[in-house]
Amino acid sequence: MSTDIFDNFYKGKKVLVTGHTGFKGSWLSLWLHSLGAEVIGIGLDPYSERDNYVLTDIGNKIKADIRADIRDGEKMKKIFEEYKPEIVFHLAAQPLVRLSYEIPVETYQTNVMGTINILEAIRATDSARVGVMITTDKCYENKEQIWGYRENEPMGGYDPYSSSKGAAEIAISSWRRSFFNPNDYEKHGKSIASVRAGNVIGGGDWALDRIIPDCIRAIEADRPIEIRSPESIRPWQHVLEPIGGYMLLAKKMWEHPTQFAEAWNFGPRMESITPVWEVASKVIENYGKGSLMDLSNPNALHEAKLLMLDISKAKFRLGWEPRMNINKTVELTVDWYKRYKNEDPYSLGLSQIEKYVQL
Repeated sequence: MSTDIFDNFYKGKKVLVTGHTGFKGSWLSLWLHSLGAEVIGIGLDPYSERDNYVLTDIGNKIKADIRADIRDGEKMKKIFEEYKPEIVFHLAAQPLVRLSYEIPVETYQTNVMGTINILEAIRATDSARVGVMITTDKCYENKEQIWGYRENEPMGGYDPYSSSKGAAEIAISSWRRSFFNPNDYEKHGKSIASVRAGNVIGGGDWALDRIIPDCIRAIEADRPIEIRSPESIRPWQHVLEPIGGYMLLAKKMWEHPTQFAEAWNFGPRMESITPVWEVASKVIENYGKGSLMDLSNPNALHEAKLLMLDISKAKFRLGWEPRMNINKTVELTVDWYKRYKNEDPYSLGLSQIEKYVQL
């Protein structure tokens, strides 16, 4: 069974992924590689020895595995010049809310200037035709409203992470209008989009301050799972959901470059928008062991309690929609963590992609 739902589009394409050593980037690289794409990865060292990137050994399978910092604009241009990518997925970021309070300047340098450096590298590279810039659902000015945010709503963000992503979105929009305007496509030949996804879960994520890695670490150590904000409601989705959306979007941008160069939301179904406590309970249920401990602190650093995306545009214009509900999402995620120690993680990843595309 093929994992190709893109009609052989990626076979032989030169695809550059920034942040390929990260959680989402490693899954994207794995999927692209399995479809025959020539993947060029730019990233920092992986977070841990158990990361999906390390365990799948994807770095040694793709065309180029480059250690570089997106804050170095000249280095980015040199890499683009050497490898001549046709499609760029920009995922590299400082992705953690709580860490952004500790390193706010670095968060802005990475998330705003790093994004601008990639846009400038695309601008300087003739071969680059499509750029998909990944930000986050937290880029919106969050009023904790009960309906989902649409792509045309105001950017904002309370904490340095969220606001840096809002700022990155404003920069992407400015560069698109100034240098990659769809009306002038004949002159520049480039199509640029930004994509926003919710709380992504899946196998091979060990980052700090994320609910699934926290759960698995506690279960593996026979400790109770400590829950900081049990009431926080998040739009949970499996990592393969938005990645499939990004890949579909890039294909559409390649085929119709002026029609899709804009912002896109890739979120889960409404019923997957659930409290943290409930998700942790589902992890325990699927793993077959574990317990929960409520550690909520009324004086904790501010984190949004409620955030949802409206995905109507992706549904109607791209023909994309989530394939999994929250139960299936947690089931597939926990399945990876139960199997990674005893199976080849590369084959495990491919089998999960195959399972996903068959849904």
